[in-house]
Amino acid sequence: MRSSTRQQWSARDRAPGAKPRVIVIGAGIGGLSTGCYAQMSGMESRVFEKHILPGGCCTAWSRDGYVFDYCIEWLIGTAPGNDAHQVWRELGALDGKTVRNFDVFNTVVAEDGRSVSFYNDPDRLERHLLDLSPADERLIRSFCRDLRRFADVDLFPFLKPTPLLTLREKARTVRTIVPLLNLLRRTAGTPMAAFAERFQDPLLRRALPFIFFQDHEGFPLLPYLFNMAGAHRLNAGFPQGGSLGLARSVEERYTSLGGRIDYRARVERILVEGDRAVGVELRGGERHYADHVVAACDGATTLDRLLEGRYSSPRSDQLFRSILPTSHLVYPGVVSVFVGLRGDVRADAPHSTTYLLSDADSARLPGVLQKSLVVQLRSRFSDGLAPPGRSVVHCTYFSDYASWKRLRGADRRAYWALKRQTGDFVREFLDRHHPGVAERIDVVDVATPVTTERYTGNLHGSILAWKSFTDADDPLQALIDKDRMRLPGLAGLSLVGQWFTGGGLIRVASGGRFAVQYLCQELGLPFRAWESTGREAWHPGKLGRLPQLDRTMR
Repeated sequence: MRSSTRQQWSARDRAPGAKPRVIVIGAGIGGLSTGCYAQMSGMESRVFEKHILPGGCCTAWSRDGYVFDYCIEWLIGTAPGNDAHQVWRELGALDGKTVRNFDVFNTVVAEDGRSVSFYNDPDRLERHLLDLSPADERLIRSFCRDLRRFADVDLFPFLKPTPLLTLREKARTVRTIVPLLNLLRRTAGTPMAAFAERFQDPLLRRALPFIFFQDHEGFPLLPYLFNMAGAHRLNAGFPQGGSLGLARSVEERYTSLGGRIDYRARVERILVEGDRAVGVELRGGERHYADHVVAACDGATTLDRLLEGRYSSPRSDQLFRSILPTSHLVYPGVVSVFVGLRGDVRADAPHSTTYLLSDADSARLPGVLQKSLVVQLRSRFSDGLAPPGRSVVHCTYFSDYASWKRLRGADRRAYWALKRQTGDFVREFLDRHHPGVAERIDVVDVATPVTTERYTGNLHGSILAWKSFTDADDPLQALIDKDRMRLPGLAGLSLVGQWFTGGGLIRVASGGRFAVQYLCQELGLPFRAWESTGREAWHPGKLGRLPQLDRTMR
């Protein structure tokens, strides 16, 4: 919405007794969630978003009729009967949608062509792994036994922050966790890399850390088991419409509740009077005032630019001053190569495959960090991502941000040449594994970590902010529980989004719920939430007009 037609929220136009006003910075999933719960709880809210689309990193773009879906690989909460599903239902994220589930979480292929399929069904997985390596029977049976135990576990509280739990709710949580305490301690305390090294079979030794498509360095066994068990329960599926479809559904839910989104509205700073956030100033000087401001954008942007470095806390200082420079505790960015092609690859090809790269291939792939390339047949995840008779392949790898950033700043032509080199490698690599594919390719599109940073504002193009099970966990949890998502010394401001709640869509969405619950307690309002009743069937037209990022490389 252009500023000439934008409704002003002045400091003086709210009548006494009117609904409390809340300004949200950023229309990512965290910002939209905050807006939805604020509206349901009797507040008047509006979201300012610098881009033309909702979703932040949960997005998609188009080329020549192809939709390149960027974010979701699996979504926790797609099956009924758990906290995560309740949050998505309250946000309307799954309204009218089917969910696609897969039997295999991921397939890993070594350079010699040997492969292992990580089935979600523990029994099927056990048989498959034993066929591959009978010598590793004891470890295989141990892993699958733990996977069976996780199949009935719903561990994470996504509905309330810990300080707001009642005694009865705390007791129920304790009753759930106590029988699993030894299992949780053991799997959380066993690094997957160390566990994998115990296997005799060289393929299993290398493949196990790549169940998550690419190796999350330092991860213990617990998240692998938790996510595979969720997929086995059909609670980690892929919703129709994909990433932008999820964001559009939450956007629709927000506006149906009376919320307002102003696109092309870049916030330049948070207005502070007497150590209280009172509003925001947009690019061009336009000012809007509210009773409360929620920063749901990039964390460093909030602290360093929007607040001009004037406010922090011991927790935020630890995260952004001590831990952030330690790059191995922050998720890297990714290079995404989307390929639109006529027809499909082999009918029997897995929907998702991680290829372990040879030294020669790794040397040719610009900025690759972990000698692996993920190939996902995205058209099998959801309908509507390609024109009839065509399909989309999404190839990704973790990549070094700094080298791409330096190159783009110093020599744009060299930057584009490196992107073309990346696209050419993927074209040749796909043709090597699926002969004949290269001649059927319509379009190749390459996005780097710098692309992600430019279009979403996410620092260094990081896809999930802080790595879990690291030194970032304690200050992050303390920011949520002890600081209540605030900065001590600054009233009227809440912090939401992956840099303040942890990465992953459900954690970001529940973070918006937490922030509004804390705000309701402060304002003396009852927190209210109910499931969306939207029943209109999802269709690709709901994505709206998609942007085209950078340019096509044919």
